[in-house]
Amino acid sequence: MRAVVQRVKESRVEVKGETIGSIGPGLLILLGVGDSDTEKDALYLAEKIANLRIFPDEKDLMNLSIADTGGAALVVSQFTLLGDCRKGRRPSFAKAARPEHANRLYEHFVGLMKVKGLKVETGMFQEMMDVYLVNDGPVTLMLDSHKVF
Repeated sequence: MRAVVQRVKESRVEVKGETIGSIGPGLLILLGVGDSDTEKDALYLAEKIANLRIFPDEKDLMNLSIADTGGAALVVSQFTLLGDCRKGRRPSFAKAARPEHANRLYEHFVGLMKVKGLKVETGMFQEMMDVYLVNDGPVTLMLDSHKVF
């Protein structure tokens, strides 16, 4: 399971011109599910992301997590994070999970974030979405439950 995590001042997602998810300060999480991912991968990423100390404290040092700040998370499913561009010019999505499996783990991840007491908004699975954000910092991190960058 892969995630691109961006610290944001605000973010929203629209489907067909209608806002379906919107947050103020917090994290925009683009989440990709692979065919071999399990609930264990979702738990790993939820734990890691909820506790990442990437928000500034009173000394302007990155010492606080989203839970510490009371921030929200906007989680958007993005299978293209599993695209393999090593060969040719067209990405291969062979390692991306089938929609049923991906949606189940996406919803599981969202549920895990909510259990941690976070306010969570979402995009719409398998829809074309317009994602808007005001990046804060910018702070952008890539996480993968299968490897370390």
